[in-house]
Amino acid sequence: MGTQSGARTDGPMAEINITPFTDVLLVLLIIFMILAALNTPPGFQKDLLHQNPRVGWQIDDFRKNIDVSILATGAVTIDGNRVTSSHLYDAMASAVRYHTGRTGYSTHVDLAAANAAPYGSIIKVLDAAREAGDDDVVLIVE
Repeated sequence: MGTQSGARTDGPMAEINITPFTDVLLVLLIIFMILAALNTPPGFQKDLLHQNPRVGWQIDDFRKNIDVSILATGAVTIDGNRVTSSHLYDAMASAVRYHTGRTGYSTHVDLAAANAAPYGSIIKVLDAAREAGDDDVVLIVE
């Protein structure tokens, strides 16, 4: 009887072929990316101003907006009047009522917040504007 030299090759292979696995993962990644793009929440969709092509600006661009500022300490002012957090909702509602229907006034809210402003104060102002019926807000971080 003879002896065998070398390794045996007739046993099962212990290697995993990862090419089909990688293909499936890439297809799933593409599907999830497309679904995520289609399911954006409605808060992220905003109509942009439609400009007059002859002039370049609309008359609405020169209206007085509701100016809200938040300092780093959390102090809030609406149209130049300092407002406490307990009267924030009433002050925002009265500002929206004051600006509604007046010539030269707009209910657009310009929210200017300091870089170190508390996040909770910004959320309260946004909530007060939404509760007052105004969701046209722009946030400016200074």
